[in-house]
Amino acid sequence: MGTKNVRARGIALVAAAVLAAAASAGCTKTDTTASGELLQSLKDKGTITVGFAGEAPYSFEDNGQLTGATVALHREIFRNLGIDTVEGVQTDFGALIPGLQAQRFDAVSAGMSILPERCEQAAFSEPEFMYTTALMVKKGNPLGLTDMQSIKDKGAKMASMTGAIESDYATSLGIGATQVATPQDGMDAVTSGRSDVFALTAISLNWLADHNPDAGVDVTTSFVADIDGEPQVGAGGTVFRTDDPDLLAAYNTELRKSTSDKDKYLSLVGEFGFTEAELPDPNLSTAKLCAGDI
Repeated sequence: MGTKNVRARGIALVAAAVLAAAASAGCTKTDTTASGELLQSLKDKGTITVGFAGEAPYSFEDNGQLTGATVALHREIFRNLGIDTVEGVQTDFGALIPGLQAQRFDAVSAGMSILPERCEQAAFSEPEFMYTTALMVKKGNPLGLTDMQSIKDKGAKMASMTGAIESDYATSLGIGATQVATPQDGMDAVTSGRSDVFALTAISLNWLADHNPDAGVDVTTSFVADIDGEPQVGAGGTVFRTDDPDLLAAYNTELRKSTSDKDKYLSLVGEFGFTEAELPDPNLSTAKLCAGDI
C-alpha cells in the first residue's frame, strides 16, 4: 500500500465536520471578503485571527498569552505583511480545518501535517517544519515499545489525537487507537492506565514530558514512521482557505525569507526546542506532499 493510500483516508468525515462547524460557528465568524481581498482587509484591520489546538510547542497559551514556534513565525511574517497583531481561537485539532472553512478564523496555526486529503479541503503554505514521531509511555517503558509496528505487535492500547497523522498511521496498521482531544489528554490516558502509549510528534511529546517532570512518563527515541515499507515524510505548514490565494502567496514569499536562512529560522523557533533538524528540506514542496508523491 503506497503513501497515497496510507494518507488518503477520512475525507468523508472531514467534509461532514466542515458542515457541522459551519452550522455552529455563526457568532465567531471572521469578516468575510470577496475572493482575493482578504489580505488587504487584514492589513486594514491590522489583525489576523488564527485557529490553534493548544499543542505545545507549536501553538498554545501560556498564562493567557498565545505563544509557540508557529506563532513566532506568524508574528514575524504577518508583521512583514503589515498585520501587526495575531489573535488566536483555540479548538480541538480535528476541528481546525472545519473551523477555518466556517470562517471562525483566517488561518490555522498548528504546524499541521500537509496531507493529500487535507489539501482537498484547504490550501497549505510551503513546509515550515519537518517532524518525526515518538511514543509517550509509562516510566521505564514496560512494554518495550519503539515504533508504530511495535504497538501492534505487543497489542498495546494506544491513544492518538483526533485528526493527527498518528491516527492515520494506526488505522493503516489496524491498530484501534483511542481518540483524545489534546496532548494533555493523551498523557493523562497513559498515566491513568487507560492507554499504554500516546503517539504524537516527538517535539510535542518531549515538550510535554519536560514540563511535567513528575508525571511518571518517558518519551521514546523519535523515528520516521514506516507503513507497509514506506517511510512517512512529515512536514507541516500554515493552512488557509482555498479562496484566499493572495494571502497564501504573500505568506509564502515571507516564509521563504525565514526557511532559507538557518540562523533567522532558529532565532524565531529555537526557544521552543526546534533545531536545524526541523528546518524544512528545500527540495520538499507542498505540491509534492499534496499529490502524495513523497
